Amino acid sequence: MELSDNQILNHTQVLQKIRRIAFEIYENNFEETQIVIAGIKGQGHAFAKKLAAVLNETSSIEATAVLIDVDKDVTYDSPVEFDCDERFLEHKTIVVVDDVLNTGRTFAYCLSPFLSIPVKRIQVAVMVDRNYRRFPILADYVGYQLSTTLNDYVSVVLDQEDEMGVYLR
Repeated sequence: MELSDNQILNHTQVLQKIRRIAFEIYENNFEETQIVIAGIKGQGHAFAKKLAAVLNETSSIEATAVLIDVDKDVTYDSPVEFDCDERFLEHKTIVVVDDVLNTGRTFAYCLSPFLSIPVKRIQVAVMVDRNYRRFPILADYVGYQLSTTLNDYVSVVLDQEDEMGVYLR
């Protein structure tokens, strides 16, 4: 990140948030044997992989990270695809994950394919919730809540092992 960015969470704090969210997911799904952590392309998928790793390391749940591939800039006209067969998702609890929840638009479009799959339950996890909704999406698991102006940009870095962080521009 650039020096002009304001760091909101440092590497250690991001790791703590990931562990806390993973434990919350386990607490709310302790009866499950398998769970799917479906990360939206980009930092959401990096977040999903980290959550799945912590769940596999600290709980009896078998967590699998799955990629949700969607064009975030043109969500309404972009197909939503998974890096697994849709049958793998059937009858499982799905936690849809992204780095930042702002208007809810991306989540709304990414959730639509799950409505035609017989899943057990759908939950939402985000590293940062900006509290600015245009779509009726509510996160079940939140790392950090941040009220910002519309001109602010929140950047989350989760795919660099030694330099994770949350920044405000």
